[in-house]
Amino acid sequence: MFASKRKRKEALENILYTVPSVILVSLMLYIPFIMSGYYSLTEWNGIAKEPTFIGLQNFKTIFSESMEFRKALIFTGKYTLVFVILSNVIAIALAVALTKKFRLVNVVRGVFFIPYIMSMTIVGFIWKFIFTQGFSRLFEMTNWGVWNYSWLGAPKLAFYSVALVGVWQSLGFYIVLYIAGLQAVPKDVLEAATVDGASGRKRFFYVTLPLLGPSITTCIFMSLTNALKVFDIILALTKGGPGGATYSVALQIYKEAFQSNHYGLGSAESIIYFLFVLIITQVVLKIFSSREVES
Repeated sequence: MFASKRKRKEALENILYTVPSVILVSLMLYIPFIMSGYYSLTEWNGIAKEPTFIGLQNFKTIFSESMEFRKALIFTGKYTLVFVILSNVIAIALAVALTKKFRLVNVVRGVFFIPYIMSMTIVGFIWKFIFTQGFSRLFEMTNWGVWNYSWLGAPKLAFYSVALVGVWQSLGFYIVLYIAGLQAVPKDVLEAATVDGASGRKRFFYVTLPLLGPSITTCIFMSLTNALKVFDIILALTKGGPGGATYSVALQIYKEAFQSNHYGLGSAESIIYFLFVLIITQVVLKIFSSREVES
């Protein structure tokens, strides 16, 4: 009798705690996603009372006529490749250095983590000031030509400027994850490698790095998803310029839907990009998960 009442009470508590979360997630994620799928099959400017159903015409337009979406996809792919490689290679190198015992090590770790807790938009505006006013001032002081380049005005330099700011802002997060992974590497395995005569470089590449597999998988996955959805840093730094050279897919979808008022076309682009991101992330996750080594 008492056991039955207790089970009913636990079931009621589970429902009461779960239902608000399900409702909130549905309102913020699932329902908008379903609505976006419907709008992708329509022509709508966001003002008319009823959208006009046009079937798959938006998708045909994207694949046959929309050069802007293809350019944005290429830029996002290049940005993702540069971001993932640089952020993880630099983060591993700094994590190895920051696991050494020296004075103020915790302070240095905090300094690297501070940019991550800052708003991406604020970071973008700070670096926009540095690229324009700051570098101009350095050129006046040193007369070095590197400070006089148009870092946000030239298409190629604008790409690397955006990538640099993105890596700088997120580096602290990956450093923390790699430090946690390095501290979890068994000491006896490293000691055994040392006894066998392995040098520091060989210990790192043949012992530490393979055992760092779970951390590498996590950081690769996180950096991949963060790069694929890049939006606010570009909006603050270049607004997609110069000449559309730094338009990411997220920014392109925003422009199409909320600036050009082509909600149907913007929704179709978002559906296509969702499927693209889903496939890429799952493939990468599968590849890196299969290469992990049990410690």
